[in-house]
Amino acid sequence: MPSKENYLHTKIHPFDPTKVNSIEQALEAFQGCSFQGRNLGIALEIWTKMCKEGSKCLKVLTFSGAMTPAGMAETVCCAIEHGMVDVIVATGANITHDIINSLLGQSHYLGSSTVDDNELYLHKINRIYDTYLPEEGFAEARKKETRLLLEIYGTTRVVVSPSEVFAAIGARLPGRSFLKVATQHHIPIFCGATSDSDFGLNLGEQRLKGGVNLVLDEIADVIKFSEIIKAKNSHGTIIVGGGVPRNWGQQVFPFFSAMGVALPHFGYTYSVRIHTATEYDGGLSGCTLEEGKTWGKYTNNASHVSVWCDATIAFPLLVTAMVQRIKAGKI
Repeated sequence: MPSKENYLHTKIHPFDPTKVNSIEQALEAFQGCSFQGRNLGIALEIWTKMCKEGSKCLKVLTFSGAMTPAGMAETVCCAIEHGMVDVIVATGANITHDIINSLLGQSHYLGSSTVDDNELYLHKINRIYDTYLPEEGFAEARKKETRLLLEIYGTTRVVVSPSEVFAAIGARLPGRSFLKVATQHHIPIFCGATSDSDFGLNLGEQRLKGGVNLVLDEIADVIKFSEIIKAKNSHGTIIVGGGVPRNWGQQVFPFFSAMGVALPHFGYTYSVRIHTATEYDGGLSGCTLEEGKTWGKYTNNASHVSVWCDATIAFPLLVTAMVQRIKAGKI
């Protein structure tokens, strides 16, 4: 049995706002406090460790939820441009909204969660909690998106992976977007459920009308991602939310195991996770990183932390602190 001293070795260090001059300093100070503040501070240190390994560590950002409509796309762009991520796994919806904003300019509006949704429907305004997107935004972006796809692929039936399509679109988008920035930095964007989005619906409509006829080969991306993972000996995840992106990015090591592929180690060695899901209902988005170890998704000694917090709070604060460290030459 551990001695009493084993438990009482470090005292709480109260947070002093007068001694904080940056987001980085705030997150460092949080490490001497408790609850999710401490976890957010720990997240800063783990992501820093990933980045300090440079090209030796593959950093995989996965994000779900309505991050793009909520105004988080520029934060993703910033993470890319500062070398914080090497691979992105996103939902089709986040990609769709990113394309809309790039083609039309910012198309999302501040709204309210307490509103008459029947009225919004009559005005053809789509609501995402407290954010509005007029239906004409989808319609106009769909037209421009279709013209782009016709320029690239024509109407011939083409079998192509989603990541190839996103790279082709990203190279041609007129406005700033995480798709465009990722393409410029040669960072692949994967999506394990592309059909679950307006982008997927547009492809379905085009096929029925005899227009763009893309057959998305998602399995090709599973293999492509596995080759990227195999080329590195150190790997980390930055998980925002859960859903398909989270497990799509994690399942690669069980994939290797099933095939009998020999690797120096199985599982990610680092992980920062921001979420609000709970484990008690058995849902995968609430599955703990410790549980993931039983599947071989993380190494036994993986350095990881879960931050139970709204991602629109924790993620931009974390990226801001990372940028401040990078600019200060600490990474």
